[in-house]
Amino acid sequence: MHGVGAGATGPRIWRVLGDKRGDNGQVEMIADALASARGWQSELRHLEMQPQWVLGKPRVAASLAHIDLGRSDALTPPWPDLILTSGRRPANAALWIKAQSGGRARIVLVGKPSGMMDRFDLIVTSAETLPAPFPNVLNIGLPLMRVDPARLDEGRAEWQAALAALPRPLVAFLIGGPTNPFVYDGRVTARLRARIAQVLAEGGTPYVVGSRRTPEGLVAALAKGQAGDVPRFDWHAPEGGNPYAGLLALADRFVVTGDSISMQVEVARIGKPLEILPLPAGGLGGLDHARRQAASWLFQPPRDGAAGERARIALARALYRLRLMPQTRHFPRFHQTLIARGLATWIGETGPAARADTATETDADMARILARIDRLLPREAQ
Repeated sequence: MHGVGAGATGPRIWRVLGDKRGDNGQVEMIADALASARGWQSELRHLEMQPQWVLGKPRVAASLAHIDLGRSDALTPPWPDLILTSGRRPANAALWIKAQSGGRARIVLVGKPSGMMDRFDLIVTSAETLPAPFPNVLNIGLPLMRVDPARLDEGRAEWQAALAALPRPLVAFLIGGPTNPFVYDGRVTARLRARIAQVLAEGGTPYVVGSRRTPEGLVAALAKGQAGDVPRFDWHAPEGGNPYAGLLALADRFVVTGDSISMQVEVARIGKPLEILPLPAGGLGGLDHARRQAASWLFQPPRDGAAGERARIALARALYRLRLMPQTRHFPRFHQTLIARGLATWIGETGPAARADTATETDADMARILARIDRLLPREAQ
């Protein structure tokens, strides 16, 4: 909690957050920047979801119907001047809070809106998300994710002894899970197994870490029958602690599946060599993938005031309003951004990635975000 946020020292700001670490971290970065650059403190409003909505997706609405109010922080007056939030479920609550305030509270949404774009006062979106190009959208580069140095220090201290004994190079395989339109099929398993075998053949150690979204049995399948030991952590059959933070601190390079933007960004932020495994689209996913490719052109940020550009913007907004082209994500576009900037390579391309400076870009993006927030708030609230 950053402070009480009383109006005497600036606007009253609430951070309305759920349990997704990646989403929360982006909001916290903006809150920290507001505290540092403006002296504006903020209050946390942590929300717990009802069981059916922990993974389920509620309809986009100004609603608390999906919230477990008994386990969540109270949402009561005085209402905030500014709400910082991310994710569909917390965003629904933010819309409800704005309605209770008589529309006075301003909402900054970080990430892809799931609907009702016009109800958010500012949408901060990074390269993997594709909202329609409306005036309330601010496009930035990398997501506002960071690796807390204290977290790295703790991971290093906890895992130094265990990881130091492993043959080098130590290559961390960070496995996500299927997400539309991409699937985890035999091709994905085969490519991961082949890269693991290559690490073993070179005398190194492949360390496989699954996540909550990883298909059950995949982690074991990747290690089975390999020509050497494959240490692993499986969410579905956990043994010992999760080595993720320790590997961030101590591994030599990383292989990350294409679905996990947050893990790719964390590796890129710490400057370690990163290999990305692109995922195949399955079944009708090919049509969905084509739609996302079209959106990646149609929904790109405005570039100039030329007649063709104005026509593209008008078409994009019209298709969105007609619900013919919804906002979406386009992971391949984001992968290509990382590779073009020297922050990643494709799987198996083992040359070291350039250690590009991500901090300078993020500082510039943050300055733009704060300037847009200034414009949202009346002077008396500042």
